[in-house]
Amino acid sequence: MAVKKPAAKSNVSAEELLGYYRDMLLIRRFEEKAGQLYGMGLIGGFCHLYIGQEAVVVGLEAAAKDGDKRITSYRDHGHMLACGMDPKGVMAELTGREGGYSKGKGGSMHMFSKEKHFYGGHGIVGAQVPLGAGLAFSDKYKGNDNVTFTYFGDGAANQGQVYETYNMAMLWDLPVVFVIENNKYAMGTSVQRATRSPSLWERGAAYGIKGEEVDGMDVLAVKAAGEKAVAHCRAGKGPYILEVMTYRYRGHSMSDPAKYRTRDEVQKMRSERDAIEHVRELLLQGKHASEDDLKNIDKEIKAVVNEAADFSKESPEPALEELWTDIYA
Repeated sequence: MAVKKPAAKSNVSAEELLGYYRDMLLIRRFEEKAGQLYGMGLIGGFCHLYIGQEAVVVGLEAAAKDGDKRITSYRDHGHMLACGMDPKGVMAELTGREGGYSKGKGGSMHMFSKEKHFYGGHGIVGAQVPLGAGLAFSDKYKGNDNVTFTYFGDGAANQGQVYETYNMAMLWDLPVVFVIENNKYAMGTSVQRATRSPSLWERGAAYGIKGEEVDGMDVLAVKAAGEKAVAHCRAGKGPYILEVMTYRYRGHSMSDPAKYRTRDEVQKMRSERDAIEHVRELLLQGKHASEDDLKNIDKEIKAVVNEAADFSKESPEPALEELWTDIYA
């Protein structure tokens, strides 16, 4: 496929735009397949899908460099794929197989990759926030210019440990970007019912932390905000907060009937604000890709996801001896 000139309005090259489209579509198709496997009983335990929020991690990964770290909560498959983890290893972990990133012992919420600097996947609400500051502390101590992206949601934003972490991060000028993925509903309570604060990022002002609100349904807006935040941290100016306004199309987890919002609300977001459709329109309007080109990309990605699903089914379950590996006792 011939790549045309970059789109002037987005100030990114056609190659970059196609890359974002491909990365977001991979997350979308992977999560759809994970939902199917869960329905078939091949994935046990909890499973929190990232469908709708793809622009957040893809935009921020576009602002990252080698050596930067990332840590998040349990809605984590998108973060894994965006930082370059193998879809086969991720899917095999979801199905509890030996070929998974945690040898089938961690499941959806507890896998990691030292190679890709992905430190989880954490099941305790907000617990990853002080851990993220700790990762940033290690880089500060070593004297490099790496940054840690610490993701948490609007529900976790009301946890006390978040504000203890803000205080320490600012005291020590830690290179950490606190990313609040505000999908508006936490586990099922509207953010309007959960807080009186007009915004969540502004709470950092009490500690002197700068930040901003970002349109999380626009990957280019997320990338631009990410670059600003990362530059702030790399310059030794301490932490930065990004409140990324996003939306999940599915329930909190696979067991959530999501009766706290209307179908019309979800459909309106899908039809008017979908992040993948937004990039698709930029590609088509800028004549950087044809409908056939985009169909071929979707076909390629579906093949990658199907291959990951097949691998996850064929990979053996972990041996009983694995109960005694990777533990401290």
